[in-house]
Amino acid sequence: MPHRSRAVPPAPPLVGRAHQLDALARHADAARAGRPRLVLLDGPAGIGKTALLRAALAEDGPLAGMTTLYGSCRAVDVATGYSGVRALFGGLGLTGRKGRTSPLLAGGARRALPALAADPGELDADPGSTFSVLQGLYWLAANLMADGPLVLVLDDVHWCDERSLRWLDFLLRRADGLPLLVVAAHRTGTGLTAPDALADLVAHHLPASLGLGPLDTAEVAELTAHSFPEQDPLPSFVGRLLSVTGGSPLEIVRLLRDLRSAGLGPDDTGTARLAQAGGKVVAASVRGVLEHQPDWVRQVARAVAVLGDEDPTYLAALGRVSVVHVEEAVEILRDAGLIHPGHLELSHDLVRAAVLDAVGASGVAVLRRRAARLLSDVGRSPEEIATQLLLVPGTPDDWAVSVLRDAAAQAEQRGACEAAARYLERVREAEPKDPDVLSRLGKALAETDPARSVTLLHEAHSLTTDVRARAATAVHLGLTCLAVQQSPDGARALTEALDALDAELGPEPEPADRELRTLTESALLIVGSDEKATLPDILRRTEGLTPQPGDTPAQRQQLAMLSVLSAAEGGGAEETVGRARRALRAPGVPLGVWSLLPTSLALSLADENEAAEEVLETVLRGSGDTAAVWTYVLALSTRSLFRLENGAVPDAMADAQTALEILGQERWGDTATMPHTAYASVLTERGDPGRALEALDAIKRPHLDRFVWEYHWYLMARGRALAADGDLDGALQVFGSCGASMAEAGLTNPVLAPWWLETACLLGEAGRGEEAGRAAAHGTRLAERWGTRRALGYAALARGAAARGTARTGALREAVALLADSPARSGHARGLSLLGRALVEDGAVREGREHLREAVGLARRCGCVALARRARDELIAAGGRMREVTASPLDMLTGTERTVAGLVASGAGNREVAESLFVTVRTVELHLTSVYRKLGVARRADLTEALREAGATARPAAERRPGHAKRRNP
Repeated sequence: MPHRSRAVPPAPPLVGRAHQLDALARHADAARAGRPRLVLLDGPAGIGKTALLRAALAEDGPLAGMTTLYGSCRAVDVATGYSGVRALFGGLGLTGRKGRTSPLLAGGARRALPALAADPGELDADPGSTFSVLQGLYWLAANLMADGPLVLVLDDVHWCDERSLRWLDFLLRRADGLPLLVVAAHRTGTGLTAPDALADLVAHHLPASLGLGPLDTAEVAELTAHSFPEQDPLPSFVGRLLSVTGGSPLEIVRLLRDLRSAGLGPDDTGTARLAQAGGKVVAASVRGVLEHQPDWVRQVARAVAVLGDEDPTYLAALGRVSVVHVEEAVEILRDAGLIHPGHLELSHDLVRAAVLDAVGASGVAVLRRRAARLLSDVGRSPEEIATQLLLVPGTPDDWAVSVLRDAAAQAEQRGACEAAARYLERVREAEPKDPDVLSRLGKALAETDPARSVTLLHEAHSLTTDVRARAATAVHLGLTCLAVQQSPDGARALTEALDALDAELGPEPEPADRELRTLTESALLIVGSDEKATLPDILRRTEGLTPQPGDTPAQRQQLAMLSVLSAAEGGGAEETVGRARRALRAPGVPLGVWSLLPTSLALSLADENEAAEEVLETVLRGSGDTAAVWTYVLALSTRSLFRLENGAVPDAMADAQTALEILGQERWGDTATMPHTAYASVLTERGDPGRALEALDAIKRPHLDRFVWEYHWYLMARGRALAADGDLDGALQVFGSCGASMAEAGLTNPVLAPWWLETACLLGEAGRGEEAGRAAAHGTRLAERWGTRRALGYAALARGAAARGTARTGALREAVALLADSPARSGHARGLSLLGRALVEDGAVREGREHLREAVGLARRCGCVALARRARDELIAAGGRMREVTASPLDMLTGTERTVAGLVASGAGNREVAESLFVTVRTVELHLTSVYRKLGVARRADLTEALREAGATARPAAERRPGHAKRRNP
């Protein structure tokens, strides 16, 4: 029979860590009070990090009374996306049939399921995108915090996968006011699985650091006394033990256990034995235990080292022993301190390394290949099988390649792009020229390494010879180039692929080929219209295109792009609207973003305001459902600009500020332009051009002048802010640059960026009538071609600003009449103001005052504070009387407060509002408290009336969170 220790000492106490436990208690108290904390526990291997965490989690520990989730990352799982998250939440049992009905998965938390499930393919749910899964996990944590403080304790973070660390960052960014404590323990002096993700987590949240150092002499003596309670340790023994182990608790306990097993004590004989211990105490101790055991014990130890806490049947199969031998061996190894007392894992990674060192690298590789086959035979998921295969060096064989491909698909389903890329990198080792592998790898890297993603997609495209497959790779390449601001490269690839398709398919392609061609062409229109360098070629290409009926997704996407491009050229609003409406004609079929956003712009330019807003509501609803934050922010910013042009300034401010608040929580927020542009535009209308210029200066996007849409809206915002700030020359220069840039790109729509209107008004006011007349004439030609009442009204306004005498008043009367019958309410107010001033100057003072009075009223209702004040000043100067233009009560609300107030007034609960706006419930509560105070109401029921009296309405039901029949990296 093998040797077994008869006297098993009690578990060693935690010594020397009172300071760290006290610190954890203080951080726990802060979390209970709604001040979230990140604590980073670090130290070398064997220093006692896990023991400290267990003490903190004990019933009498500092975390008592809080909901605590503990998980430990494993080396074998480093490549598996969200493995750290599953270690934390796995004990909740949320992925089983019964668990999926848990209230913890209420609302947006259900989107967490792809990350939690071992096999997301088994879920009755759509595949998760990166943002939707992150958002779902956030709401799962929020649901847990609904009943009290939450502690997430993640051990061995040096082996944590990148996606789980990114989620912790995501969670902590949104944790303000939440009762949350995150404790992460990691080993110093060893490589990190995801160093960039951990570095970002630390940099963003400045964790409290709790470092664990070696034990001192008194603490070593205490541990020794615990192991040998019947014998006082000699000082010389304690000194030697400290010297040999360096104060490492793991090594101290290991040596004390070995001495006790050998029948020795903390005396001179024990001291002499300690003198024989080498530098690698744990490895030597493990070898000493195993060399006295039969081979089947060693085989079981190796099986546990490879598979971990598994069914004894599988351990027996891997070790090629009987189940009875497995059970006996586990008892032996547990008695020897090599296996955890509570579960079937080796007691420490140093123990695991020592067990596997005995068979060498080639022997370990054989074990891992056998383990992978075993897991496959028992029906484990591809990702679980792949964890073993990734640790086998060398080029994978055909079977392994198949498993790794399936594992990548599984990772893609849960939105774990880093894991998918890691699996595909190994596949590429075996199949370096497979276009499908390169294409999938490129798509997986698009978020984390966009430059390499484009390189791989280019390579995949060049290796693809079939024209149909080449068109498909060109679509992926083109849209990725668009995302990384390399759209000219994408446009070239798509053009070549489209020409090759035409040559191959002929004039009458089959239906499937026709759809592929239409998809490729629509992608070319999207990518090629991003930058000014490629837009002229795209516009020329559209001249000969016959719009299709819009019966398929690709046709609708093509129609959407044709509608916005025809609007950009300003050829005729009626034709544009017809194309846009056909692009939206898809009953019961969800439309993609590239069908919706272009049509919203086309409809807005054509004065189809209600239709444009409905389209944007659809985008907001869809991006809210999927937590597509970039799309959501872009849609909010776009709607802000639309609302501003239509004279809904408070609503425009609410959208812009909400977009900025969401943007501030995202890692990619620095590259966005649209929220800043929208915010600056609104600030100028509200009479704060200084802050508007500051907002524009915050834009950090490189090469902004290359882009078609964002650049010209940016220039309009800057020019208007400079003009309002009194810098006439600066404003004229910016508007001139806008006009030249639009001409270079072939953009001739008069209302897309009406630089000519602003130029004519500024020059006319400065007495430079001839120059103003040239700008007005330019705009008039474009407006007559486009034909909307807004465009024609702007043209008349520009002519009136440039003219004098009866010509001036005639043009301005025409402008007021046209704009009054258009959506441009702020433009109408501007026309009234200019007409009133012109009449006063021409001697028709009474009529002029009436128009100025009307201008003030309309401007105030629009929220155009600056215009209202200017018109009032003109009225007073003309002898009229009017009280000061005072702020509406709504002006006291921030944009986000206004948004929250509107949603709550429409009947949404705090949780619904939070999910809609990607913020915490606590944030909504704080905003709502501020709204009540500023509007002087005490409860929700009074809010609708308060908003109505202040001149606002509740937000429409369509803007409420997912789950209602109707609701609501720019």
